[in-house]
Amino acid sequence: MSGMLQTAVSAVRSAAAYVGVSLFVILTAPPGMLLAFLFRWKGVLYILGHGGVGLGARLAGIRYRVAGREHVPPDRAVVFCSNHQSNVDPPLLYRTLHRRLHILYKAELQKIPILGAAFGLGGFVPIQRASREHSIAALEQAAQSLRAGNSFLTFPEGTRSRTGALLPFKRGAFILAVKAQAPILPVAVQGGTAAMRRGSAIIRPAMLSIRIGAPIETQGLKLSDLGDLMARVRDSIERLLAQGPIRP
Repeated sequence: MSGMLQTAVSAVRSAAAYVGVSLFVILTAPPGMLLAFLFRWKGVLYILGHGGVGLGARLAGIRYRVAGREHVPPDRAVVFCSNHQSNVDPPLLYRTLHRRLHILYKAELQKIPILGAAFGLGGFVPIQRASREHSIAALEQAAQSLRAGNSFLTFPEGTRSRTGALLPFKRGAFILAVKAQAPILPVAVQGGTAAMRRGSAIIRPAMLSIRIGAPIETQGLKLSDLGDLMARVRDSIERLLAQGPIRP
């Protein structure tokens, strides 16, 4: 199949994914949020969220393989720290890493109709990176949620890498883990760049590999230990990336 034809097919599939997920959200989110609000049944939002991500992935042709699930402790909340290659990463990791995963997300997303309200009901925590005061308050809110048993997904690079190489890490995810004394699970995603290039709205069919590393403990650590902790997590993610894509 020629490159132009592949792009055209991908554009059509992307449009189908965007429309399909939008309709799914419009039809299911309002009753789901009502149930969550009236009966404190937050679980319904996760069921719908996973369903929406699965629908979008199938329509766009996104597949995935996961290795290392045995590293996820069944009885402790954790902080997942993942590299970030494309806009496909967050929803796919949300679906695959944990059945009830909370997310630290950019506060600008609160402005999106329905989505912002669903994030709030689901316990996701918005962070305004431009405001140190708001960032500190958001991390404390997330730490309280983490101590209550809710695992979080974070992207310590803070943005998508254009080359696939790890960008410098920001401190927020590590402050969160140390404040809550929760273990960090390093995560390496590969294939995201092939699925969705930065600046493009087209989602291309791709196979993503998601590797979960062994937990890195934070019990007993203080904020003064952040430098060493960040280096250990970065080294673990780099080693996971060096293993390459997961083979069948």
